[in-house]
Amino acid sequence: MEENPGYKRSLGLFELVSLGVGGTIGSGIFVVPGIAARISGPASLVAWVIVAVSASSVLLSLTYIAGHFTQTDGFFSLIESVFGLNIAVPVMLLYLISSIFGVATIASGIGQYITYFAINNVIIIEIAVLVCFCLINIIGISLSGMTENILTMIKIIPLVLIALFLLPFVRFENLLPVTPVSTGALLATIIIVYWPFTGFEISAIPVEEIKDTRLISRSLILVMVIVVSVYLVLNISLIGSVGAGALAQSPAPIATAAGLVFSHAGPLVACVGIVAMLSALNAYIVGTSRVLQNVAVKCSVPVFRTLSKRGTPVVALIAGCATSGTLLLVTNRFDQLASISVITTLIPYIFFCMTAWVLDPSWNRRIVSAVGMISTTIILVVYFLV
Repeated sequence: MEENPGYKRSLGLFELVSLGVGGTIGSGIFVVPGIAARISGPASLVAWVIVAVSASSVLLSLTYIAGHFTQTDGFFSLIESVFGLNIAVPVMLLYLISSIFGVATIASGIGQYITYFAINNVIIIEIAVLVCFCLINIIGISLSGMTENILTMIKIIPLVLIALFLLPFVRFENLLPVTPVSTGALLATIIIVYWPFTGFEISAIPVEEIKDTRLISRSLILVMVIVVSVYLVLNISLIGSVGAGALAQSPAPIATAAGLVFSHAGPLVACVGIVAMLSALNAYIVGTSRVLQNVAVKCSVPVFRTLSKRGTPVVALIAGCATSGTLLLVTNRFDQLASISVITTLIPYIFFCMTAWVLDPSWNRRIVSAVGMISTTIILVVYFLV
């Protein structure tokens, strides 16, 4: 292993969109609809809309500053240029923590869907999968990117088909709350619903591996259009077709909904869910390792900054995955892991918006940045009050 031979520039638009969609559409959409329905019933749809607006504002803010990216510097350097290294480092460390918890959350979600097949001792399977994808990423970004492309395509097409097939079974009365939902319940739902929307920024992380940094903005926009469209239509289809009660009782709500409407569809959908989470896991591992390596470079920590001859941050990959695996041994509860990941993600999101506000003076873009900044701040404050 030699000292930083350099990353390999092999990521194009399709790979970036795959990373963004792969990192966003994963364990969240396959698990959270059930949790959200359990907390707020049909009113959980309101939470999905609110979070879609907030997350889209953060994403657009990131596209505004993506134009300032160079071939070697990403949003870490931009935050540093606005707020200084003493602020940028803690912000990125928080993002790193959120990513590590995110990897553990996704692995936990994989375990939940495996239980659909009445398999026990899922923690062993979760850690084995984590090790497998760590090895794939150690081999190189080309293999990791190809794996992400394949997994993303496999999961997106069935998700769209499920949403469309369930739409004819939607009953309007299923979408209406039977009893009023408390403000506290709705706020708690918003917090957990934010988890499925995190991860889109992974498209903007591997700057040194992108063929052309101008692709970042385009990939981010495409990612959010795909994600928001799939999420909103799918949740309307799920709640409208089988009702919030059925979703609330299932650890695998999409599989349950499909199984109730179409005979024998449940196991197939559960398999799609597992594939989707494998895609998200791979994307998160890519993002986590690159952030850790980037922080190590900025802070002059030799052990984590080293790249292999294949241009992969091997030590960072192993350290990140090992830490996530340890978290799974501490707690394998999806909701706990997801909540911590979301909260530690929101602070960096706020700084993305603040950086965009400073770097882009146009009033219309500042309005978008303000929406993202204010909404994420409110959600962050509410988390500690609810």
